[in-house]
Amino acid sequence: MGAMSVRTESTAPHRAGFACFVGRPNAGKSTLTNALVGTKVAITSNRPQTTRHTVRGIVHRPDAQLVLVDTPGLHKPRTLLGERLNDVVRTTWSEVDVIGFCLPADQKIGPGDRYIAGELAEIRKTPKVAIVTKTDLVDSKTLAAQLIAIDRLGKELGIEWAEIIPVSAVGDSQVSLLADLLVPLLPEGPALYPEGDLTDEPEQVMVAELIREAALEGVRDELPHSIAVVVEEMLPREDRPADKPLLDIHANVYIERPSQKGIIIGPKGKRLKEVGTKSRKHIEALLGTPVFLDLHVKVAKDWQRDPKQLRKLGF
Repeated sequence: MGAMSVRTESTAPHRAGFACFVGRPNAGKSTLTNALVGTKVAITSNRPQTTRHTVRGIVHRPDAQLVLVDTPGLHKPRTLLGERLNDVVRTTWSEVDVIGFCLPADQKIGPGDRYIAGELAEIRKTPKVAIVTKTDLVDSKTLAAQLIAIDRLGKELGIEWAEIIPVSAVGDSQVSLLADLLVPLLPEGPALYPEGDLTDEPEQVMVAELIREAALEGVRDELPHSIAVVVEEMLPREDRPADKPLLDIHANVYIERPSQKGIIIGPKGKRLKEVGTKSRKHIEALLGTPVFLDLHVKVAKDWQRDPKQLRKLGF
C-alpha cells in the first residue's frame, strides 16, 4: 500500500503560474496577498494606488507555486500617470493565468466594481475567480446576498466565474482554501522561482515603497498621490565590524509643488523625522539589518503630468 501511495503522489503534476487580484481601492487585495504569502510583502495602506509597482508575493506549496502579481488600481484616468497605470493593468491581466476579483462583503456592489467587472469581461481567455473579502465583518445573510449579487453581475456582463469564494484574510479563514482553488487553474510546470523567494521586487523599490507609505501616513488629505520616492543609493557603511553592519540609504521624497514641502517636513522638521523613524523600522525588518536613513525632500514640478519626470521616477 505504501509504495502505491508514494507513486500516486509523484504523478500529480506540479503547477506554477501567475495570479493577480483586482478590485476597487480598499477591497482587501494587499491584505489577501499578505495572508497567502504569510509575510508583509505588498504595501498595505488604506489609500488607493499606493502599490504602484509590481510587487509579487510567492506562495510555495509542495504541489504548486503561485506567483501573485500586484497590479495598481484600475481607475478612470485623470492624468498621464493614470493612463499609463491603466495600460499596465490591462497588459498584466492578459498575461496572468488567473484573475481574482476582490469584492468586500460589507459593501454593496457599486459603480467602481461594475467599471472593473466591465473591463474584466473584455479579457476573455483568463479564468476569473470572484473573491468576497472581509467576510468577518458581516452576518451570513448579508454574505449570502453578496454571493447572489456577484453571480448576477457575472451573468449580466457575460463573465463566467471559475469560482466564487468568500474569505476573511484577517481571521485567516479560508485563505488556504483560496490557494487550493486557484492552483488547479494554473498551467502544469516546474516552480518559476527558487524556494525562499517571497517577493520578486528589487529591494530598492520595496524600500522606496515603505518610505512612501510612511510619508503618506499623516498627510493623506493634503497630498494623496503627489509623492514619489527614489532611493538614490543603498551602501553598506565601510569600516564596520562584521557583527555590527550598518546600511546607508539615501532617498529623495519628490513632491509636485514647493508649497507641499512644508507639509511633508512639518514644523521644525518634525514630520520628516517621524517619516524617517517609521520607515526605518520597516526597512530594518525587511532587510534584517540596521539602517541609517538619509531623507531629502525635493520638488519635481508636476511630475504626474510630465513623461520625462515619470520615467526618471520609475513609472
